[in-house]
Amino acid sequence: MKVLADTPVWSAAFRRVEGQASTLRTELEWLVANGAVTIMGPIRQELLSGIRGKEPYEQVRGALRSFPDLTLETADFETAAEYYNICRSKGVQGSLTDFLICAVAARRQLDIFTTDGDFQHYRKHLPIALYASAQA
Repeated sequence: MKVLADTPVWSAAFRRVEGQASTLRTELEWLVANGAVTIMGPIRQELLSGIRGKEPYEQVRGALRSFPDLTLETADFETAAEYYNICRSKGVQGSLTDFLICAVAARRQLDIFTTDGDFQHYRKHLPIALYASAQA
């Protein structure tokens, strides 16, 4: 099983609160150790875009370089637009990046590892699977 880790998961994993690693970081580390984590360029860009300061940016960029981006295809963008239209017709709004994540995950049969509650709404209308902890 492989997962596509979304921006909020990566962000939480890199963040520490009073020297403690988050449960998301622990879960992500377990997935990394088992070779189960993937990332794509738009997620990398979202994550790096939110970092203030050169040193933290360089640290996160360096850590992420261990994970090659999934190759995106024309069909991924077309499917993302289709997913956007499907969800919008059902009254469900979302970002273009979210629908691209859904399209890539569906094509590659990846579970989406996210804390973004919008994906709960998307999965009612789209052929996506959300990651549930394999450590439980």
